[in-house]
Amino acid sequence: MDIKSGIKQGIKLVFGKRPVQLSANIVQLAPSELLKGRAALITGGTSGIGFSIAEAMLNAGIGAVVITGRTEERCRDAVNRLLLSSESRADRVYYKVIDNRKTETFQSDLVSVIELLGGGKKEPLQLSILVNNAGVQGAQFGFATEEEYDKVMDTNLKGVFFLSQLVGRYMVDNHIEGNILNIASSSSLRPAANAYTLSKVGIKEFTEGMAKSLIPYGIVVNGLAPGPTATPMLVKGENPNLYIPHNPLGRYALPEEIANMAVILTSGLGRTIVGSIVYMTGGGATLTYEDVKYPF
Repeated sequence: MDIKSGIKQGIKLVFGKRPVQLSANIVQLAPSELLKGRAALITGGTSGIGFSIAEAMLNAGIGAVVITGRTEERCRDAVNRLLLSSESRADRVYYKVIDNRKTETFQSDLVSVIELLGGGKKEPLQLSILVNNAGVQGAQFGFATEEEYDKVMDTNLKGVFFLSQLVGRYMVDNHIEGNILNIASSSSLRPAANAYTLSKVGIKEFTEGMAKSLIPYGIVVNGLAPGPTATPMLVKGENPNLYIPHNPLGRYALPEEIANMAVILTSGLGRTIVGSIVYMTGGGATLTYEDVKYPF
């Protein structure tokens, strides 16, 4: 047995007999004015990555954030949590109930968002950032129903397509040089054996196509692809164990880490990053595929 194999065997012997509790010290972006004068619409912003992106954008001085969710209760709760950090956010945080599957409401939804940003303000804000974050998992090949498949694809891909089309047209018509950021996934690099992965492969390709279509108008489109992230969808509890042995990094990412990059990609710092996917996977799908099983 060589030294490397011996070390691995030792780790298995030690940690295989007792649970490993792992946390992480996260470096946050300092408060700034990177997004001053801007306004963002963040879908699926009531928890997890979307909520953290809203928090990070507020810390980066954004003029206003509108988060979406599928229920009034979840939206109000999220806004209240965002307001806890600072009273100065009172006129900078809004919500709109939107279901990504109901594309027929998008036109009126966008009108409502624009009214929220402009109503009663001395200097009305124009929507210049769209973050397509809303998403659901499911529909594993071998076990999927058509209903589950449609729910995933309509939420993760169809909704993103039509909302981006509307917001892109709004930006072009109003001569807004803005940003569209799609929350992709490490899954887009993997063999697709469920509807979630199929949808994220679609997002990857759509990001590139949309970027090519919109960059002539000064609208920058990119994607941000997290790996396993400690969101309520994957990790439970207030102090979750971040240990995940099958990921090369050895732990889950935190939503705050993803949010830091979202600020960079939608700010002036990221204007020359166009049509790219930034992979924050901890090495999953970039260094290994063996961290995911393919049941049937």
